[in-house]
Amino acid sequence: MIDVYSWPTPNGHKVHIALEELGLDYTVHGINIGQGDQFTEDFLAISPNNKIPAIVDAQGPDGDPISVFESGAILMYLAEKTGMLLPTEPRARYNTLEWLMFQMGGLGPMLGQAHHFRQYAPERIDYGINRYTQEASRLYAVMDRRLADHEWLAADTYTIADIASYPWIRPHDNQGQSLTDYPHLKRWYDAISERPAVQRGVAVLADSRPAQLDDAAKEQLFGASQYQRR
Repeated sequence: MIDVYSWPTPNGHKVHIALEELGLDYTVHGINIGQGDQFTEDFLAISPNNKIPAIVDAQGPDGDPISVFESGAILMYLAEKTGMLLPTEPRARYNTLEWLMFQMGGLGPMLGQAHHFRQYAPERIDYGINRYTQEASRLYAVMDRRLADHEWLAADTYTIADIASYPWIRPHDNQGQSLTDYPHLKRWYDAISERPAVQRGVAVLADSRPAQLDDAAKEQLFGASQYQRR
């Protein structure tokens, strides 16, 4: 059994989807990041960067429990645990890791900034909005070009690279993007959206997340609370 400490965000959904795709037994524990659950000592013990998601697998590689934080590392761990969603052939494996790192180092952070400046910044900052909306457009175009002659991002099959990127494309409207401008990306996005395991994964904890963030939640997420030494 795998214990999953998470919240319904793009990074959380990556792991929820992977667990569903892999058919692994898991128990989900909601970490309400709008209420500061990510700063508790118990959570910091398994996720020292106070970010969701994190997992604890009672059956680790040596038979003892293991905890893993950072969504990309979790995806790799789950794929290697099961022998699925990460090719073993070297070229396909490194292609998959390339596109996983593309998501972790570029797609997620930049789309997150676009979302932040467009939706949550306490004041309108045109420079930030324009910079990150344009960077979102560039990254969407990178994926669109790749998918013009590849069915999936990394390999001939669906992999953790696709799972990592998909949840970040879901809120495209909030990033100032329209999928109709990226037909190959849209084809890929629609195909993933139809997968039953993906539909189950994005439903995990979905009812727990408020429709809008109140001021207290914004303080926990974006204010001084996150910078306190712990």
